[in-house]
Amino acid sequence: MEDASGKLNRTLSCPGIGGVDDMLVGCLWQNDHLVTVSLGGTFNVFSASNPDQEPVTFAGHLKTVSSLVFFPQSSPRTILSTSYDGVIMRWIQGVGFGGRLVRRNNTQIKCFAAVEEELVTSGYDNKVFRIPLNGNQCGDAESVDIGGQPNALNLAIQKPEFALITTDSGIVLLHNSKVISTTKVNYAITSSSVSPDGTEAVVGAQDGKLRIYSISGDTLTEEALLEKHRGAITSIHYSPDVSMFASADTNREAVVWDRASREVKLKNMLYHTARINSLAWSPDSRLVATGSLDTCAIVYEIDKPVASRVTIKGAHLGGVHGLTFLDNDILVTAGEDACIRVWKVVQQ
Repeated sequence: MEDASGKLNRTLSCPGIGGVDDMLVGCLWQNDHLVTVSLGGTFNVFSASNPDQEPVTFAGHLKTVSSLVFFPQSSPRTILSTSYDGVIMRWIQGVGFGGRLVRRNNTQIKCFAAVEEELVTSGYDNKVFRIPLNGNQCGDAESVDIGGQPNALNLAIQKPEFALITTDSGIVLLHNSKVISTTKVNYAITSSSVSPDGTEAVVGAQDGKLRIYSISGDTLTEEALLEKHRGAITSIHYSPDVSMFASADTNREAVVWDRASREVKLKNMLYHTARINSLAWSPDSRLVATGSLDTCAIVYEIDKPVASRVTIKGAHLGGVHGLTFLDNDILVTAGEDACIRVWKVVQQ
């Protein structure tokens, strides 16, 4: 082999903080594009003809995407996605990648909720973190020990300073970063949801039962016990118009309930072949979607028989873990394969 020699022409600097995740592991020069990829999965695309131009940067998750939160009132409209390794990504409707949130403490994330200027997270210990958000920068987190590992974390959307958190054996009410009430229960809690105004909660249990609580200040009062499920409850969500709520279980069944009468509104939603992991409502409260371990997402129309459902087969290899609607007919799914996909729902 002949001796090679060359002269350094230019050094291109990739954005980053210089950590291990910013280490470059690959590069490509094709036509006018110079592409680099880092250990953390970030791609930078430079222009060979204009190297002074800032590179186009995009990235994604490397681990299972566990949750999605949509901000319909933001401009531009934005989705946040989280994975259990502590990564939080921002996605912009119609654009795509909007940046990775920079956290000062990259702890693992088990439960996640958010409003436009604040994140609320919990990991695999007893702490809940409230984190101010400014663009892609997270401020100093305030933490509170709630005395048990959270299995569900809910914000009252109309009063986001109020949060309801459940552990296996209790219900905790949080005002900002202060615990205002802890209620111990004699059943094993597996999921929960709070109404947008913070006056009602639905708590699901290992026994498949749903318990409805009224909330007044720091006091919870059990109002009703609903029985329909035959497996542990995995997800509960109020409809946007708050006239209904939906629940799902490990026995692959979902149920839509009328909130006022507390009667079943839509039943026989038994078309998954494995546990249901997640639920989501369309903005007009007309559609409800379910995501399952069976890799599929199913969309039901509330006022039609369940036979008219729309099934998205093989939405995510390994299972669907996160769901949210962008519009009345646009569904976003996330899953075990670390991917996020956008679907247009076409009713039959």
